[in-house]
Amino acid sequence: MSGIPIALQMYTVRDKSEADYAGTLRAVAAIGYEAVELASTGGLTATALRQLLSDCGLACVGGHTPLEALDGDPRPAIDYALELGVPYITIPWLGEQYRPDAAAWKAMGGRLAAIGEKVRAAGLYLCYHNHAFEFDVNENGVPGLDLLYANAPAELLGAEIDTYWVQYGGQDPAAYVAKYRDRAPLIHIKDMTKTEPRTFTEVGEGVLDFPAIFKAAAGGPVAAWIVEQDTCPGDSLESAALSFRNLKALLGR
Repeated sequence: MSGIPIALQMYTVRDKSEADYAGTLRAVAAIGYEAVELASTGGLTATALRQLLSDCGLACVGGHTPLEALDGDPRPAIDYALELGVPYITIPWLGEQYRPDAAAWKAMGGRLAAIGEKVRAAGLYLCYHNHAFEFDVNENGVPGLDLLYANAPAELLGAEIDTYWVQYGGQDPAAYVAKYRDRAPLIHIKDMTKTEPRTFTEVGEGVLDFPAIFKAAAGGPVAAWIVEQDTCPGDSLESAALSFRNLKALLGR
């Protein structure tokens, strides 16, 4: 576990990267992050982005790619990931039209498995990133997220577990990490404020039990602990830096 890199989901600092993409990557590296997960590509070709990341000394664990960019012909997204040299393609969100009921969640499992088969054939791994809405629909007490994974083989669809959203959805993040440990190479380390209204805060400043989450992930294929903060109260790079320092301390580094 000690060798697992600490990455930043670049959505955290999107206000900075929209103004200066390369400069923000350099600032993230200067904080001490070893890797990033991409929320956008800055309009760069995969070759140019790979060189930029290398120049910054940052590895890339993957990026978020909408379902619509993978449905039908996922080849352009696959080719970009291959050229960039990243192992994971992650679907970050499903629009309401895709998830009205339990039957839709089951069907989505098969749909993502079909995409995942094409991604796997290219030597990559497709993952799905949860929010809280996956827990709004259930069948006989089984939430949509579980229905999704029950209908997609683990070798074709991995889990990127967002710990904040699991807790926000009324579930136990450590229990979900343990449940899907063997298919969860990516875990979002994201904290929740101690006071109402519940919202995002820096890692280690809130209520999530990260030691329990780390313990639950032990023995699994975790490729990176990915810090993410959807909204920051002040400067987003300062929030990213505080989360990095706190996470290092929680990991005993």
